[in-house]
Amino acid sequence: MSDQDFEGSSEPVDLINHPSGIVPTLQNIVSTVNLDCKLDLKAIALQARNAEYNPKRFAAVIMRIREPKTTALIFASGRMKLGFQAKFKDFKIQNIVASCDVKFPIWLEGLAYYHHAFASYEPEMFPGLIYRIRGMKGMKGAQIVLLIFVSGKIAITGAKKREETYKAFENIYPVLTQFQKKFTR
Repeated sequence: MSDQDFEGSSEPVDLINHPSGIVPTLQNIVSTVNLDCKLDLKAIALQARNAEYNPKRFAAVIMRIREPKTTALIFASGRMKLGFQAKFKDFKIQNIVASCDVKFPIWLEGLAYYHHAFASYEPEMFPGLIYRIRGMKGMKGAQIVLLIFVSGKIAITGAKKREETYKAFENIYPVLTQFQKKFTR
């Protein structure tokens, strides 16, 4: 996993890869890792700041950091000794959430009607249209879900790489322009 898969990367975004001129902003990354060592959760909770551990309620230490806002769930697979070097084994990004604004209103009813194979829109249940992209070239088995709102705001979930998020948005953007809501007086 390279540094450029994370928002904090100092890599500039290449606008050539963003013909829409819009670059979705990463909001959240969920990842998992196996430290390949035993952990003593009680010792971790007692010695760490911002850690809570109540094994009767939840079988993990919950550790929160304010800046950057982060929550870690630390599960026991045994015990840990101070100074013991842990390894990062099986590190995986499970989900990336990004958002953007196309700056124009979208005709969700039309998008849902003409793209019914991908779109689901039930405004009585949820104000956004749910658009599922499966089998996009270069994305093995990934399913990206876009939550598209009439305001033009979009949330993108399901990617495991930042580039997948960008690619999904660039694929949907021309479709969204076709369903730009026209104002009548």
